[in-house]
Amino acid sequence: MSTETVNTVPTLQVSNLHKAYNGTEVLKGVEFQINKGQVKAVLGPSGSGKSTMLRLMALLEPADRGEISLDGNRIGASDNNGRIAHHSERRLAVQRRDIGMVFQRFNLFPHLNALENVVLALTEVQKVGKAEARERAFMMLNKVGLGDRDRHFPSELSGGQQQRVAIARALVLNPHVMLFDEPTSALDPELVGEVLEVMENLAAGGMTMIVVTHEVKFARRAADEVTLFDSGVIVEQAEPGEFFDNPQHERTKQFLSHVH
Repeated sequence: MSTETVNTVPTLQVSNLHKAYNGTEVLKGVEFQINKGQVKAVLGPSGSGKSTMLRLMALLEPADRGEISLDGNRIGASDNNGRIAHHSERRLAVQRRDIGMVFQRFNLFPHLNALENVVLALTEVQKVGKAEARERAFMMLNKVGLGDRDRHFPSELSGGQQQRVAIARALVLNPHVMLFDEPTSALDPELVGEVLEVMENLAAGGMTMIVVTHEVKFARRAADEVTLFDSGVIVEQAEPGEFFDNPQHERTKQFLSHVH
């Protein structure tokens, strides 16, 4: 958990964020921000809008209304005489380089080994030369404890190891912020700990992280702030001790009574 007090422009900020699918409003004017070095855990029931918020932050989908800013600069869209003008895919691709995203599913290329999966992020996204890319990729695999599995293909790795490769692939691009969308939900229970350990090490090292998770122990140990999402809005935000031990909102109390 970061102990640094930051009084600068938020690393990532969303304002009045709205998103609807087939007429059903999933995000209803969300306000959310994270400062450099902070870790925020986002809890909430399935279908509450948590993953949708991350996908919009990662520029994987456009917002219907609202603004997303990275380091004080609006990304994803511009205001064109009061109308939202969504950026081109080429411009979005450049902006996505600064936002790392780790999904529930690992999304590794099955025909590439662990090292090649991480190398590809550098050669395709940042156009890094192959020799430098392999060196940087191997260092990142070492960081997540998989230096000895660099030649293994996804089918030869456990689910926890595959997720750690996916984390290495996102980290190797040196993003300004890392977004995690329930990164342990697809894992067998005995494999969850190895992924959470990597994430806690990243948090201790000062990585800016937004983590959608059901892992209450992780949220309590590693987060600077915990947020409860429900029905497309933020219900409550507080430091872990206050959030878990003295929740103010009745919905938070109800939710915690189930997850505990």
